[in-house]
Amino acid sequence: MDPVILSTLAQSRALCPFLKRTPAPKLRALVRQYSAVAGGNSRLVDKASQCPYMSQALATSERTDSNEVSATQLGGASGSAVPPHPITPALVARFGGRCPVGGHVLPSVAAQKRTYASHSNSVRASVADSVLDGPTSPAAAATAASMPAKHMGGAPVQVRTPGSGLGPMVPPSAKEGPGFDYERFYHDELRSKHENKTYRYFNNINRLAERAPVGHLTENERNEIVVWCSNDYQNMSRHPRVLSAMKETIDKYGAGAGGTRNIAGHNLHVERCEEVLARLHRKDGALVFGSCYAANDATLSVLGSKLPGCVIFSDSNNHASMIQGIRHSGARKMIYRHNDLEDLERKLQSVPLDTPKIIAFESVYSMSGTVGPIEQTVALAKKYGALTFLDEVHAVGMYGPHGGGVAEHLDWMLNATMPPGRLPGTVMDSVDIITGTLGKAYGNVGGYIAGSHRFVDVIRSYAPQFIFSTTLPPAVLTGAATAIEVLMESNHTRQLQQIRTRELKNALLNANIPLQSNPSHIVPVLVGSAEKAKLASDMLLNEYGCYVQPINYPTVSHGEERLRITPTPQHTSQHVAQLVAALQEIWQKLGLRTVDDLLAAPRDGSDKLADLFRRSTFEDDTTPLWSDAMLAQPSSALIQPHSAALHCHCSYSAPQWGRMTPVAA
Repeated sequence: MDPVILSTLAQSRALCPFLKRTPAPKLRALVRQYSAVAGGNSRLVDKASQCPYMSQALATSERTDSNEVSATQLGGASGSAVPPHPITPALVARFGGRCPVGGHVLPSVAAQKRTYASHSNSVRASVADSVLDGPTSPAAAATAASMPAKHMGGAPVQVRTPGSGLGPMVPPSAKEGPGFDYERFYHDELRSKHENKTYRYFNNINRLAERAPVGHLTENERNEIVVWCSNDYQNMSRHPRVLSAMKETIDKYGAGAGGTRNIAGHNLHVERCEEVLARLHRKDGALVFGSCYAANDATLSVLGSKLPGCVIFSDSNNHASMIQGIRHSGARKMIYRHNDLEDLERKLQSVPLDTPKIIAFESVYSMSGTVGPIEQTVALAKKYGALTFLDEVHAVGMYGPHGGGVAEHLDWMLNATMPPGRLPGTVMDSVDIITGTLGKAYGNVGGYIAGSHRFVDVIRSYAPQFIFSTTLPPAVLTGAATAIEVLMESNHTRQLQQIRTRELKNALLNANIPLQSNPSHIVPVLVGSAEKAKLASDMLLNEYGCYVQPINYPTVSHGEERLRITPTPQHTSQHVAQLVAALQEIWQKLGLRTVDDLLAAPRDGSDKLADLFRRSTFEDDTTPLWSDAMLAQPSSALIQPHSAALHCHCSYSAPQWGRMTPVAA
């Protein structure tokens, strides 16, 4: 049996709905039978013909010229050549890659070197036994017993649609008639994505509201997994108060908003949500959009085009929504190095003082977990007459005593104890424009901006992304507002998330698995290869029941590919231990680089991954935003917005984590 096909069977049996119906002994017999008939018709071929994709390979093989396929030598006494296998590596790559469950495996398997071309039938049979049945030796059994519990249900069949990623496809037929060949164009564009390893598959992940962080794949709820990369950071999508509020609203007001805000979509639900958001950030007003992508795009494009001669200064690691908004504005842009204040100031100095300027940056950068120097950036903005545009998408709900983001976090005690409203002199008050999302820590969908009344009204009046978009449904707005209020009342879930994040980071480094160190809740596990990051992700999901999405170019630079892990309050220490043990095994199987490997790499700038690891570990400030004192503080000690204590006007001393010492009101 061709070893390539054997390897393919071994890797795909647990996945394929056709192969997994066949017991291992029977499949082994089919393999031997095929070898015995020297590639002729067999029950194995009959089995393949039942598959909607491999049947195409069989049909094609009948028309394939024999000189396209090299014969496999049996190596027996006669040394005679076996006729070409009807399912050749080339056809596996061509048609097997379309398989909805094993398409990501088959092309790479087909490309493997044939290492057993001269082995005898008996040797090939023993190899088949081992790969189909798994380890049987005492040593192998002992090793297997020491491994963490694996995902034993097998990966279910996932129907591949354009929305989930179809995988490699057969080239289209020649275009009939005149004009541009659009299908060929689509095909070539997708082929380039496959070739440079940037093609993305989406897994069918269904998170269970009552069992976070557990979910299941496809329709079969028995195929349980643990989700490790959700942006539902505080599990607000399942909070009883949120669900109850949404159910009541949808029963009373229906599913949709009825139109844009201008036509029929302005209602009490959107007004309440915007009032809560303004209160959260201690700003005059807020404006809700369908997404924060739209909010960022709209705000920067409107301001950049309306402010005369505006120059926008953009952090090099800014999100695509900000980059798009700057591009749409037509304004001059100046990109400064990530979190580099000296580079930012040099660029600010190059522009006349009276020229309108915007500094656009983020608080928590989602793929690296680095944190923007908000206080220092605000100081530079004031010095050079610039507006500050702060994206708090990955920070709202998770930092600050009420979940207002990193800007609120920096003045912890003052924001925790003072009544709602502006607090002049604080970092959050000094930021001109804050944008955030309702779709991450608040567990819903939508985005928003917050700032002065006049600023909000200008964006409302000019932004097409707002004017021409249907309002978010009433239930969504009610659910989001409720989630914000829940997280304003207590730090309990924020503390749990940070504790679990610390535990995971420490466990990974102790296991010799490298990560990009940072002060936030993001855990970027460094891989350095798009192909291996995808393979590691697939192995985690299919073998261990852990879902972690790989992050590849263009989200991160080539050579800095990673697995992005985001612990939640519902993850346990047991979950952490299982994930780390699984990653240890995968690191060994795939030969991925360890902490020791990266530390031993040359320091001449030739190794991007090693440089990134060393810089984040030894040079960057990775002091956690949540200090030990904050984590030890009982969440019940937080003074509530409605508490009478807020109006006592008594003096008090700031604890050790307070940046500013408040004064009597």
